[in-house]
Amino acid sequence: MTSHDVVARMRRIMGTRKIGHAGTLDPMATGVLVIGVERATKLLGHLALDRKSYLATITLGVATTTDDAEGEPLTEAAPAALAAVTEAGIDTAIAELTGEIQQVPSAVSAVKVDGERAYAKVRAGEKVELAARPVTVHRFDRLALRTEPRLEIDALVDCSSGTYVRALARDLGAALGVGGHLTALRRTEVGPFGLATARTLERLEQDSALSLSLDEAVTTAFASHAVDAATARAVRYGQRIPAAGIGGSYGIVDAEGRALAIATDQGGHAKYLVVLAPA
Repeated sequence: MTSHDVVARMRRIMGTRKIGHAGTLDPMATGVLVIGVERATKLLGHLALDRKSYLATITLGVATTTDDAEGEPLTEAAPAALAAVTEAGIDTAIAELTGEIQQVPSAVSAVKVDGERAYAKVRAGEKVELAARPVTVHRFDRLALRTEPRLEIDALVDCSSGTYVRALARDLGAALGVGGHLTALRRTEVGPFGLATARTLERLEQDSALSLSLDEAVTTAFASHAVDAATARAVRYGQRIPAAGIGGSYGIVDAEGRALAIATDQGGHAKYLVVLAPA
């Protein structure tokens, strides 16, 4: 299921076309996808979703055309080569893929090449060569190792936006000399949003209550700047108010915690990025 498929299903569940999503989730992946409904769609372009966490299963011994289980096998390691792979060797290779690294995205990624998505070029039969780009892998922890029925590891990956876990699987296998690909992926966190508050589509079909109200989403995703009644009224009318003294984007809330706007400081005043509760 693609992120677009999720939006289409959410439109049916919520009975509105005003549905959007922040970021994308690979079709083979499960887990957290941030969805905005009605007024909350105004938040999506302002969310700082620059850090993501995943639970991944990586199979070693086979490299594929897509760096995941949906692709065709490219190479398959001999049994002797797989038998030579040790836990220490895996951990050393993982350590080398942790931190600030240069990563070549998977050829079937959404990276644009000459104005066209790389995956579209690949599906059209074109060969795509993508340049390495800097990403940060904050954590790459091996959680489990299995040797039967195949050599695979479960891992926790905490990384910057733009990091391809499929590419980590590919590069881990390459470093070990046996090839590798991603066989399962579950996103557990994106920015401040995690599985703890997420709701499945099946659950939403039974009860369409949202994970977070607009007010809760703002205070979860942004630093909060509480204002008095007079200032709250000025915000609702889009009038100028003093700067909050907060770095980056922040949420302006009234005394009752109701979200009024998203803003940044500009000089001595607040610059509204979006007013959520206009007069």
